[in-house]
Amino acid sequence: QVQLVESGGGLVQPGGSLRLSCAASGRTVTTSVLGWFRQAPGKDREFVAVRYWNGVSTYSITDYADSVKGRFTISTDNAKNTVYLQMNSLKPEDTAVYYCAVSKRVTRRQSEYDYWGQGIQVTVSS
Repeated sequence: QVQLVESGGGLVQPGGSLRLSCAASGRTVTTSVLGWFRQAPGKDREFVAVRYWNGVSTYSITDYADSVKGRFTISTDNAKNTVYLQMNSLKPEDTAVYYCAVSKRVTRRQSEYDYWGQGIQVTVSS
């Protein structure tokens, strides 16, 4: 069983930054595929970012939604078994509940993610 717990959300002004954390238990993040998704009010949940690292070499795969590319960065701290989402230059349209999730493959498809966190609110507003 894998448990994922998000933290770091909150209220931030447009142009500001936040870093979300997702602590994983039950499976090491080193060789897992970890993704971030978000769901804005009244909208479907959408893909944000995904990362895979094989835990051995410098080889890794990352993918970002076009809407966050260049502003958001996904990373992992293997020692802490945690995945992060650094969000910079935040916009009001980034307001959503953010979820981390674990999959067996690098994909944007939500149906291929087996485990999900409970979600955390991010609000971008002045």
